[in-house]
Amino acid sequence: MIISGLAEGIRSAAYSVLAVASGVVLAFVAGNWALGSGGGIYGVALAAVGLLSTLGMTVALSAYGPIADNAAGIVEMAGIHDEAHHATDTLDAVGNSTGAVARGFTIVSAAVTALAVLTAFTRIVGLDSIDLTSPVTAVGLILGTIVPFLFTSLTLTAVGRAASRMIDEVRRQFREIPGLRAGAEAAVPDYGACVEIATTGALREMVLPGTLALATPLLIGFFDVEALAGFLAGSLACGFLLATFMVNAGGAWDSAKRLIEAGAFGGSGSQAHQAAVVGDGVGDSFKDTSGPALNALVKVMTIVALVFASGFVG
Repeated sequence: MIISGLAEGIRSAAYSVLAVASGVVLAFVAGNWALGSGGGIYGVALAAVGLLSTLGMTVALSAYGPIADNAAGIVEMAGIHDEAHHATDTLDAVGNSTGAVARGFTIVSAAVTALAVLTAFTRIVGLDSIDLTSPVTAVGLILGTIVPFLFTSLTLTAVGRAASRMIDEVRRQFREIPGLRAGAEAAVPDYGACVEIATTGALREMVLPGTLALATPLLIGFFDVEALAGFLAGSLACGFLLATFMVNAGGAWDSAKRLIEAGAFGGSGSQAHQAAVVGDGVGDSFKDTSGPALNALVKVMTIVALVFASGFVG
């Protein structure tokens, strides 16, 4: 299950890169054709605006999944089964697909927007091109590929720590609240404590990844603008690939669990279902946390570089 999900995510990332690269080339050629020499990057910027104009559809697709998921949870907590439970499970499976489509839009828009911002940055600092044969630029490129992996590691471990605290809290309630484990009606769980752990943990754990996204462009930019240009190019390419891989792999694991729960490969309770639950546990961190967060990483670093570009050359 784990190997298949990883392989699916990697394969889908390759296809996505080919599609985005084709779109960027077409936008560049169209810009040069319409505006003459130098209009290509303007065409790429317009393509980015076109992707961002799908915001309404992206929000709608993203909102559908949580709504269906919450409906399934309400039905389960209310003890309603049979047809209603089957319907909400089916809707939840559809929500996973719509969420994956929405994340695909956000990933592509982040990559194309960052490419346009990177070009604007090079113009401001006076770079005609990014010379990969320069040792300084090459070092910046390598450092740029490291940051998405480090950022992903921080977000994944943050999810693990928050989950561990949540498990400890649930075990505490089972020990201290009489009848809770047995499902007694008089036993009322302390939901507020669990919500507090999730919210405060999410805020606290994002301090270090956020600092990484803000500080690294500044440190490298004040050192050398060519190194920063290579750094941004490396983080853009690596971040786009990694985000696509994680989102699609997570969606594959989630869909696999839903398929098995619908009756395939022995259905719920089978060994296949146990494996799918493990895969979905990994996939949730991939598709809901680290993958989408990489979009923000790429955008924030390029925008920070653009905002402070005049300070770097000054």
